[in-house]
Amino acid sequence: MTDAMPRLLGELYAAEAAAVRDRPEADFERPTRTDWTVRELLFHQLLDAQRTLVALATPAAPEDEPDVDAVTYWRPFTPDSEWNDPHAAFVRTAASAYSSGAALLDHFTTTTEASARAVAAADPRARVRTQGHIVTVADLASTLVVEATTHLLDLTVDLVGAPEPPAAASAEARRVLEGLHGGPLPAYWDDVTAVLKGTGRASLSSAERAELGPEWRPLLG
Repeated sequence: MTDAMPRLLGELYAAEAAAVRDRPEADFERPTRTDWTVRELLFHQLLDAQRTLVALATPAAPEDEPDVDAVTYWRPFTPDSEWNDPHAAFVRTAASAYSSGAALLDHFTTTTEASARAVAAADPRARVRTQGHIVTVADLASTLVVEATTHLLDLTVDLVGAPEPPAAASAEARRVLEGLHGGPLPAYWDDVTAVLKGTGRASLSSAERAELGPEWRPLLG
């Protein structure tokens, strides 16, 4: 893991927080590129940061080798994954329990800042357990950057003046998507377009669909 991944993770979480800070309560109910509201998507991201803190405190046994990496970790996470609906229902219920968007943002900020610091402090070669897998801290950091990049784009679609992901974060997301695709995505897509179209968040033109072939499916949910 280079120093870039923990730094990017901290920047992405800070950008998500900045996107909603000091906004009226109604903005937390705005739509995102997902089926969730801004409030619900923030809570989903909070859960990811919380999971990271647990993972970093759950080392694998010395003899255990990683069974996923920064790319293969994502293979089960498709738009039609069977866990999507139960998780979405939980997120909606739990997010609604916060007394205000500001209360959620405070919890989000403290958790994500702690998560980013913990990733930066960890040995990138260390192996940890998360979601039934063993992964190096370096590869875990990449997965977090990819998720936060994608969800920052989701979160800010209806929030005027919200920040975009750092260019290096979008480039890392593209790298991982191309790994899942098994080859390069169209060169005329910039990195943000590659994330949006590669994950099914933006529609393909008929020419793009023909270029990618009949077997094309969104690369992650």
